[in-house]
Amino acid sequence: MLFLTELIKDWPCTVTGGELRTVVTGITEDSSRVKKGGVFVARKGNLSDGAMYIKKAIEQGAAAIVIDRTNLTEIPPDVVVITVSDCTKFMSHASAQLVGNPAKRMKVIAVTGTNGKTTVTHFIGQLLSKLGNRAAVIGTTGIFIDGVKIDYECPKMTTLPAEYLHPLLKKCVDENVSHIVLEASSLGLSSNRLDHCDIDIGILLNIGTDHYEEHGGKPAYINAKKRLIQMAKTMIVNNDDKQCVKMVKNATVPLVYFGMNPSADVRVPELKMNPDILGHYNRMNTLAAISALLVLGYYVDDILLHCELLQLPEGRLQQLERDGVKVYVDYAHTPDALEAVLQTLSNSCYGRLITVFGCGGQRDKGKRAEMGKLAVLYSSSVIVTSDNPRNEDPKAIISDIMEGFGGECSAIEAELDRKYAIRKAIFCAAPGDIVLIAGKGHEKSQHTADGLLPFSDFEEAAHALSEKTFLDIKEINME
Repeated sequence: MLFLTELIKDWPCTVTGGELRTVVTGITEDSSRVKKGGVFVARKGNLSDGAMYIKKAIEQGAAAIVIDRTNLTEIPPDVVVITVSDCTKFMSHASAQLVGNPAKRMKVIAVTGTNGKTTVTHFIGQLLSKLGNRAAVIGTTGIFIDGVKIDYECPKMTTLPAEYLHPLLKKCVDENVSHIVLEASSLGLSSNRLDHCDIDIGILLNIGTDHYEEHGGKPAYINAKKRLIQMAKTMIVNNDDKQCVKMVKNATVPLVYFGMNPSADVRVPELKMNPDILGHYNRMNTLAAISALLVLGYYVDDILLHCELLQLPEGRLQQLERDGVKVYVDYAHTPDALEAVLQTLSNSCYGRLITVFGCGGQRDKGKRAEMGKLAVLYSSSVIVTSDNPRNEDPKAIISDIMEGFGGECSAIEAELDRKYAIRKAIFCAAPGDIVLIAGKGHEKSQHTADGLLPFSDFEEAAHALSEKTFLDIKEINME
C-alpha cells in the first residue's frame, strides 16, 4: 500500500487540490485503464494529447492527475493535480515506486542495437537457464520465463512502457526469477521507459539504419542509444563496430569489448555453435551473449559447454524444408540485417536464392532503395511485395524499393499481394534452391490501412510448400 504523499515525496513537483493521504491503486497514461484511486498521467503524445482524456479519467475514479503544462482542462478541487517538468520521467519513477522497485532485486541486462537484440536476449536467457538460473526475456517476440512464453496483458512493443514493465518485473520477483534480459529500443530509451529500471549490464551491438525519421535524424537516433551507456553499471560493446566504439569513448562505467579484432576482451576462435545457426552476425550475437555471462561471473569453459545447444528465436532464420527446397523466414527489415542474411544464405546456397521482401509504411523511406539494391546484388531473383504498409500506399513503397535496382531487370518483379508473392517464390523453386522471406519474421499480422489483418509468413510458406508437393505428386501421377 502506498499513499500519494509517499509516491511524490522524492520527486520535484507542485501539488494542488484533493487529498494527499489517498491510497494509490495504480498509474497509467491510458484513461480507459484508470480505476478508483488511480493516477492518470496526461502526457502529450505524438498522435494525441492526454489532456483530452482528463475528464474521462476522473469519471472512472482517478484520484490524481499528473500534468506538465498549465491552463489545461478545469479539474474539480477534490482531485489532486500534480505538476511535473516531464511526464515520461515521472511515469517511470512512479511505476517503479508503486511495486517496490523490483528491478533492484534481480540482475537486469539490457540489449540495444539496430539489429540482433532479440537473438542476443534469447541467447543470454538460454545460457542463464542452462547454468541453473531462472531467467525472463522481454522483447519483440513477447515475454518468456525459462524459454516458455507467458501471457501478460501489455502493448506489443519492443521495450514496454513503464506502467507495464515494473508490474511485470514484480511478477518475475514473485516467481523467483533471478535475471531479467530485455531489449532496449531507441524509442524506449528516448521516451524514458527504462529510466528507473536498475540496469546491471548494458550491451551495445551495432548501429545501422532504422527509426531515423521517428527520431528526427541519425544523430538523434544515436543519442537515444547512448542513453543506455549512462544507465548501465557495466557496458559490453561490439569492438568490430566503429560507431559503437566511438559512442563509448567518454563512458565512465567499466567497458568490456567483444568481437573478432585481436584487441577485443572477449574472443572465442574455437566457438562451436548449433549448425542450424548460420552466419557471421549470429557468431557475433553469440559472443555478445557469452560476454554477458562472463561479466556476471561465470567461467568461459562452463558457458561454452552450452553454446552448441542455443536456439534462434521465432522468425530469425526460421527454416522450412521440403523436397529439397529450403525456405527461411527472417525479421530482417533494415539494410544491414537484410545484407547479413542474404550474404549468409548466398554462401550456403547450391541453387538459386529467391528473395521475397518489402518495406514498412510510414518508416524510414531512405532505406527502401538501399534494400532493393542489396536484394538484387545477392539474389538470383527478387519478388518485391507489401510488408506493413500502414496508412501509406503499398504501391508507392514498392516503387521506392524498385528505385534501388537501377533500371529494368528481368530477375525482379513486383507482387502486391504478399501471400501470392510467397506462393509464387516457393512454386518456382527447385531442389537446391533457397527462398528467403524477409521483413516480418515472427509477426502474426499485417498492418494495413484497414487495420491489423491476420498474416504469418511462416504459415503461408508452410502452406505453399505443402501445396507445391501435392501438385508435384499429382503431375507425376498424371504422367
